[in-house]
Amino acid sequence: MCIAIPGKITKLLDEYTAMVDFGGVERKVNLDLITGSEEIIPGLNILVHVGYAISIISEDERKEISEILEQLENDE
Repeated sequence: MCIAIPGKITKLLDEYTAMVDFGGVERKVNLDLITGSEEIIPGLNILVHVGYAISIISEDERKEISEILEQLENDE
């Protein structure tokens, strides 16, 4: 099973790379798969799988997914 993690773009490094906040941890993420679908700006919520942004999501979706992942983590 594969899983995508929600994050928020904090800074654009170049046209195809951004720093993304995953609940306090920032990582570089490749934007190749979403570039051109919508204006990519800081504050945008995205889903990330193995270092690649795969989808743009709403703030509500980001919060909901984060809550579900946190619940799963606490159930273990």
